[in-house]
Amino acid sequence: MSARLGRADMEPFIRLAATAAPLKRDNIDTDQILPARFLMMPRDERYRTYVFRDLRQNADGSEIPDFVLNQKPFRDARIIVAGHNFGCGSSREGAVFTLVDAGFRCVIAPGFGDIFYNNAFNNGLLPVILPGETIEILQELLEHTPMPEITVDLEEQLVTGPEKFTARFEIDPHRREKLLKGLDPVAYTMQFEAAINEFENTYGASYPWG
Repeated sequence: MSARLGRADMEPFIRLAATAAPLKRDNIDTDQILPARFLMMPRDERYRTYVFRDLRQNADGSEIPDFVLNQKPFRDARIIVAGHNFGCGSSREGAVFTLVDAGFRCVIAPGFGDIFYNNAFNNGLLPVILPGETIEILQELLEHTPMPEITVDLEEQLVTGPEKFTARFEIDPHRREKLLKGLDPVAYTMQFEAAINEFENTYGASYPWG
């Protein structure tokens, strides 16, 4: 087991200060994040362009100006502040891939689809749960400030934003540790490679017929 498996390029998430886009829609499902026609596409340099494709563009490829990520203050957003039940629908992991490849590191919402929530942690995307009324306040602040930037501090479990906005969030300690270290599940397991090898050797010597 000497070969290291897992993503070696998963960037640790410690503290992120970035533009945040207020996506004021509930029930954004995985098909809206990554339309089904892109599921078979390779994860190459084009993958980031598939994110929210049908919300961002008309059939002729022209932009939909009302979509928040097409608006000038939010084009370079790395954080999404969304409505209820973000990432619901199918189990497609590609929905997380396309968000991460497009530069997003955090989604803040009142709740998430269960499978999307798990996939996010495994791929370096931090899903933050805050109460719905707190989300609405933050969205309004982002819409009406010339510098729509917030800071998400995973070490302190704190979101700060315009006009002294502050909100604490809870997170599973094990998942928090993996994100802070930039470890996917395989890379996390490989931290214990020596112990795993010792067990395999000991087990093989004790039960040679196994």
